[in-house]
Amino acid sequence: MSAKQIKMSRVKIPQPVSGGLMLSYKCSAQCRHCMYACSPKWKGDWIGINDLEKGLSNLAPGILPSPWGKNTMSLNHGLHVTGGEPFLNFELLTKAVEIAEDFDIPSTFVETNCFWCKTDEITREKLQLLKDKGLKGILISVNPFYAEYVPFERTERCIRISQEVFSQNVMVYQLEYYHLFKQMGIKEKISLETYLDLTKHRNLSQSVELFLMGRAARQLRAFYTAFPPKRFFNQPCQPPILRDWHNHFDNYGNFVAGYCGGISLGNWYEVDYLVTEGIDLAEHPVLEFLIAEDFHGLFQFAKGYGYQESEEGYLSKCDLCLDIRKFIVDKGNFKELAPKEFYEHVG
Repeated sequence: MSAKQIKMSRVKIPQPVSGGLMLSYKCSAQCRHCMYACSPKWKGDWIGINDLEKGLSNLAPGILPSPWGKNTMSLNHGLHVTGGEPFLNFELLTKAVEIAEDFDIPSTFVETNCFWCKTDEITREKLQLLKDKGLKGILISVNPFYAEYVPFERTERCIRISQEVFSQNVMVYQLEYYHLFKQMGIKEKISLETYLDLTKHRNLSQSVELFLMGRAARQLRAFYTAFPPKRFFNQPCQPPILRDWHNHFDNYGNFVAGYCGGISLGNWYEVDYLVTEGIDLAEHPVLEFLIAEDFHGLFQFAKGYGYQESEEGYLSKCDLCLDIRKFIVDKGNFKELAPKEFYEHVG
């Protein structure tokens, strides 16, 4: 009997050792590649202080520090505060850092698009305050999608002052675009089309590292080759949907499976229960298919609700998965397809 034929009843979630705390899905930008469909159109629905305290107290014992120590940072270690854009609610961001420090969570850092870095004074004041509250570092997002919304001079300012405040604990993702934009002499915003024209990158897949999931699967179709669904039936999810590293914990209480926006493994405020007792798969049929890697089964399950495959084809397994989930989200009580607002904003 194959793994796909084994009927599982419950599955336990691996104890999270790292991840991202999403204060909200609200963002100052609406990037075409966003995994979580963040934008200014979301309601703030900022995470509550009581939920922060409860959730972080449960996560704290399992979070592992960077290999270089708890006062340093690395992408798949510790806890990063993100969104959406966390600097839209600086008071809450500061409180989240304080609570994480109170629980001795190691290797904490914040992720930002730098929209708020309007002056040196504002930038330095906020970064220094966060460091004083216990934040260990910062991840600064740089690529042609963010550049459509954030003047590059603000990105440069954030990087420069972050290095003064956090020293080596500054990560620029993606560094090659920072150097390229500097070489191009960019200071203001630049559209994706203008960037591609100036750099002669007619094929986006050769110029930007991204995952073809979330909004990217909907808005970047012109840059990639599409395939029929059967191409993806036997492909494993990469990375796997159940893993202990780099999951996300959102403001609605959803334990977001890795990078998979719109898929909830349960309530992260009660992570101990998910780790020890697990998920009842009978109540979460979409998760049952995904965890068993029975993607053909999920496809047939959706067809039972009237799903029809796209004549245009699919860019990736994630694209097919999203298309199926977006179709069935309102066809039944699929508690694992959350938050539902994701499916409204993904495009």
